[in-house]
This record gives sequence, C-alpha cells and structure tokens, in this order.
Amino acid sequence: QVQLVESGGGLVQAGGSLRLPCAASGSVFRLNAMGWYRQAPGRQRELVATITSGASTTYADSVKGRFTISSDNAKKTVYLLMNSLKPEDTALYYCNADALLYNYRRLDSWGQGTQVPVSS
Repeated sequence: QVQLVESGGGLVQAGGSLRLPCAASGSVFRLNAMGWYRQAPGRQRELVATITSGASTTYADSVKGRFTISSDNAKKTVYLLMNSLKPEDTALYYCNADALLYNYRRLDSWGQGTQVPVSS
C-alpha cells in the first residue's frame, strides 16, 4: 500500500558525493517521517538519518556534518545528500517511511535498497 523507490546509488570514490532520492507512492494520506538506514556486509542495519513532517532531523554520529537529509512533502520524496564519503560508508542504503494511509492505518514501509560502494 506504500511503495518506496530509491535511486542515486552507485560507485563513488572516497571524498566524493552522492544524492539519494526516495519517492513514496500509494495510499498515503500523510508521511509522518521518512528516513535512511544502511546495512554493511556482516553488520546490522543502522539508522543514518530521519526527518519528520515538521522537518525535525536526526543523524547518526558517524555521518553528522557530512550527510544532509531533506524532504519535499508535496512530492512525497526524501533526499539524502552524502558528502565526504568514506569507504566505511559502503553499504546497502534503505529508505523508510512512517505513513498514515487514507484508511487511517499507520504503516511502516521499506524500500528495496540502493547500493553505495565507496572506493578508497
């Protein structure tokens, strides 16, 4: 009932930048919050950044000052701008949405993920 489509991933050199968009579609009345998580090989999925409908943001300590999350509520899209990328940022990046549907159900949804390999 909520589809999340991520894009923008791809191989990047250390020190480089990428922007990851994630667009939500489906029976979405309101997006309470959206966020990005990542999972590196052999590690658990971890929070990268989140943004609420009121534009409040949170960041993992490891990305503060380098990554910026933003959203376009009209387009139901969240963006993750990643600067000064490091090899340790290499992971599969997942988009997440906390959505209120038109039937008043609240649904937590995940995208399929987009790969971000950072070469040294």
